[in-house]
Amino acid sequence: MIKRGLTLLALVGMLAGCENMSTGQKGAVTGGALGAGIGMVAGGSFGQVVGAGLIGGAVGYLGGSAISK
Repeated sequence: MIKRGLTLLALVGMLAGCENMSTGQKGAVTGGALGAGIGMVAGGSFGQVVGAGLIGGAVGYLGGSAISK
């Protein structure tokens, strides 16, 4: 329960800190967080979690950039 609360608090902090970011940058942060989170929940190793975060960040950036145009 405490771990879930801290994770939620960190997510809210990251989203609140995105005020001056472009849409692509916001997508990259969100995609990276979602990719890493899904990798952790799926029980992946450290390398898999980092890889999922990188892939999620790249996809989020591309999606956010496409939305802004």
